Amino acid sequence: MGIKASLSKPFAAVIAAKIRKDSANAASTQEKVFKKLLKGLSKTLFGKDHQITENLSYENWKKQIPIRDYEGLRSYIDQIKEGKKDILWPGLPIYFSKTSGTTSGVKYIPITKDSIGNHINSARNALLMYIHETGKSVFVDKNLIFLSGSPELESISGIPTGRLSGIANHHVPGYLRRNQLPSYTTNCIEDWEKKVDAIVDETMHADMSLISGIPPWVQMYFDKLEEKSGKKAGELFPNFSLFVYGGVNFEPYRAKIERSIGRRVDSVELYPASEGFIAFQDSQKEEGLLLIINSGIFYEFIPVNEYGREDATRVGLKDVELGVNYAIILNTNAGLFGYSIGDTVKFVSLKPHRLLVTGRIKHYISAFGEHVIGEEVEKAFLKACDEFGAEAAEFTVAPQVSPEAGLPYHEWFVEFAKEPKDKEAFRLAVDSNLQELNIYYKDLI
Repeated sequence: MGIKASLSKPFAAVIAAKIRKDSANAASTQEKVFKKLLKGLSKTLFGKDHQITENLSYENWKKQIPIRDYEGLRSYIDQIKEGKKDILWPGLPIYFSKTSGTTSGVKYIPITKDSIGNHINSARNALLMYIHETGKSVFVDKNLIFLSGSPELESISGIPTGRLSGIANHHVPGYLRRNQLPSYTTNCIEDWEKKVDAIVDETMHADMSLISGIPPWVQMYFDKLEEKSGKKAGELFPNFSLFVYGGVNFEPYRAKIERSIGRRVDSVELYPASEGFIAFQDSQKEEGLLLIINSGIFYEFIPVNEYGREDATRVGLKDVELGVNYAIILNTNAGLFGYSIGDTVKFVSLKPHRLLVTGRIKHYISAFGEHVIGEEVEKAFLKACDEFGAEAAEFTVAPQVSPEAGLPYHEWFVEFAKEPKDKEAFRLAVDSNLQELNIYYKDLI
């Protein structure tokens, strides 16, 4: 065992103890975060526009800070892009994370000196929690690959701007950078196909121990590795022991990725977003992702069936309940307040607070009042895949409201990695599974 692997264990123990202490006192921890946000916000244009003071109560906060998406903050962010200070948070952001939205086109999410630690330390802490629980740390001595966007940044009024994964690449600690692949030059390749080919060439003969990235990106990497070497990833990299992922639900990809590896490896799930790093998998034994409660984000939650109503219930972390689908609302030291990120979550544990990401507010299938969510779609589909021995590379579903003939219906588009022998029986099984999961869907059939 190398020196980095040896030192990581006591460091992991310290971090794990701090995280557990914060999680055990979730309500008071979030209250402290709230007060810090009020202190910073009261000094800004946004704070003055919304009459925010340092001693504002949460009940008055809900009256003065409406729920909004990016469009609701665009006028403030446009002023920051012009170089104006103290707009959403004191001073200027140190970065803009450039991302695309379904309704707002390109979005520029501020990252401040106060909020950058949330993005960088949370990923680190997820790995340290894994080390602390499992005792496995050898992977930090070997090569680590982070499949990410380009680290090249542009400038808007002197503010470095780029993809979040590219920004994070600039903050990989020195003790890991020596092991990091691919090279900076390869990471800067914009064309994804060419980039993956270059990554394969760089890493095929390396001793990889950790591979991190969005599952479909990693799958493409594994496919090209096998195409070029004739070997599965697990054979090519005998010390590959940890897969770190986020961005999408892993379950639809699990079977194909494990087949590409040739064996089972441990995995750690992350829940990062440009707006804030929200949660990570802290245990290989427990269900759900641990909510990050002491990193500059004050959370609010709205029951999904009330979302969009003026009188919608809006609660802090201390009042959430198990099993309820919530729209998650962020208030951050990057300058986002009452911000609806668009995700829906469900708590599976309250001591500590662990959650599942269940879907997207705007990805509901409810053209006919059925209120089908992403979690139900995936469960119905994956159950049918298990029953019929099928595997999907990708799939999506949407309501067909104007068919050429007959009644409206749900239309599925599936790219199979392994097709079911009887597609009609498979189709009926998916439909039956969805009826079991969603009573509204069953009633409306």
